[in-house]
Amino acid sequence: MKPKAGFLSLAEELQFYILISLPYRDILRCSSVCKALRQTYLSYSELQYIVELGGQQLLRVPDINPDNRISISRRLQLLRNRAHAWFRLDVNTCTTIFLPDQFRNSGTPSIRVANRHLCLWDNSEKSATILPILPDASQQTIERDCYPRSLYSGPYAHTFEVFMDPAQNLIAVVHAGTGYDPIANWGYAEMFCIDLRALDGGGYHPQAAGHTLVLSELPGCEEPVVEPEPDNVKLKGFGKHIALWRTLQVNDVNDGFCHRWALQIWDWQHSTTSSCVLTDDINPDYDDAADFCFLGNDRLLVFSHKLKLYSIEDTTQAPQLLACFLLPISAMDTGFAECILPMEDSLQPPMQAQQTMWTSDPQHQLFILSIETFFSTLVFIISTTTFFDLDFSSEMAAEIPWNDWGPSNSRVLQNQTECRIGVSGNRVLQACPVDDTTDEHDPSHITEFRLCAMDFSPLAIERLQGVGRVVKEPSTIIIETPDLLPQVTLTTNLPYVEVVLDKTFSYPLGGIWIDKDAVYLCHGYQSDIEVIEITPRAGD
Repeated sequence: MKPKAGFLSLAEELQFYILISLPYRDILRCSSVCKALRQTYLSYSELQYIVELGGQQLLRVPDINPDNRISISRRLQLLRNRAHAWFRLDVNTCTTIFLPDQFRNSGTPSIRVANRHLCLWDNSEKSATILPILPDASQQTIERDCYPRSLYSGPYAHTFEVFMDPAQNLIAVVHAGTGYDPIANWGYAEMFCIDLRALDGGGYHPQAAGHTLVLSELPGCEEPVVEPEPDNVKLKGFGKHIALWRTLQVNDVNDGFCHRWALQIWDWQHSTTSSCVLTDDINPDYDDAADFCFLGNDRLLVFSHKLKLYSIEDTTQAPQLLACFLLPISAMDTGFAECILPMEDSLQPPMQAQQTMWTSDPQHQLFILSIETFFSTLVFIISTTTFFDLDFSSEMAAEIPWNDWGPSNSRVLQNQTECRIGVSGNRVLQACPVDDTTDEHDPSHITEFRLCAMDFSPLAIERLQGVGRVVKEPSTIIIETPDLLPQVTLTTNLPYVEVVLDKTFSYPLGGIWIDKDAVYLCHGYQSDIEVIEITPRAGD
């Protein structure tokens, strides 16, 4: 007789070494169909940790400091606490962070939250400030004057935009010399510069390839370029990439002015020059209906009436168009668009030595596209899996219709103007109006809000454990259109878990941000930031 040696006859330790090499879904399947394998799964925290990371669609971050290593069992407990606490946010217990005097109630500052820091930019004062949130002894407040005095001596030298990344100790400043013609009543910008500086010092960034990024000539723009609105500039970054977006008027010898947007991307740690340039014509009446968003370190999403996916692996050449996704609205319906970045927007270690154990997986998180139409604001919550699970073959359509990709990979919400939304990984927090709380003198003005927490991760949907409600059924909204066009009915069915929190807010929210540790709520008048902790940090 031949001996029968099966998997279950192996020692539990050998079963563990085999299971740990499997994807998390396969580990779950094995532990759910066999009592013996279930016992092996429960005996090893490493297996449970793999399942928890995969189910919450997170990536493990290697230990930076082996001497300060956190045990797997402790990591597992923190990760589970994080998932459960998300649906039990205590909005009545929060810490208030007051903004510096120059930013309070001014109505002008731009606020961004990144790596447990507030990044404040006041365009009127040309000043930038970094404030640590709930500061530790090793953290410090950083203030920077961003006037371009050292580069331009003319009266119209102008700082256009600032990007701050506390994780990489980086501040990038866009400025140029400008001119103004009082008779023609328009301005122009010339000699655009992007300086790369260190946040915690006055000098240039030590890891940058050079002090200043150089703009390339724009394809098809041989004639002089006119800038009618110098402030219509966007600067964004992710890891090694920095991108500058401008809307332009280009002189045309036959037709006068041609409206165009231009986007250039640099690998700022390796080169000050780049041929990674995109340009396209725009309708001047809808020049705000365009935005872009990094999708990890090698892909870029651009929205300009269509959603286009590009590869940016090589910044010495133009971005490569991978796919074009159509949306269920026409270009003429769009008035304003915004791509909302997830909070985990850097894979680099933070300035402080805080232990980071996991980060969002760019291939399995959420991308938010907020589009303001003539009649309502639409929020598209889209799984980024859509943009990675593609067959880039010759048979792929040049433009992928909405019905072929959208309904099963997204949820679309109708959002009031005053409402705000934040995203982190697979979690979304939305300010929702309380029924019958509009201003009697202005029915469009909402007077009270509640926070709605949504989790789109697979584990949250599979093992709800009695908290919130699972939304798997399709939802349908009607998109209002101009009188001559038929109404658009839109049905989407990406599943999620929803919890509506009890506390109501009687003041407008100026912004909502989420990271893996906390929720940040900005009062509408920008007087302070409320911080609501989600889970304790590793050292707590």
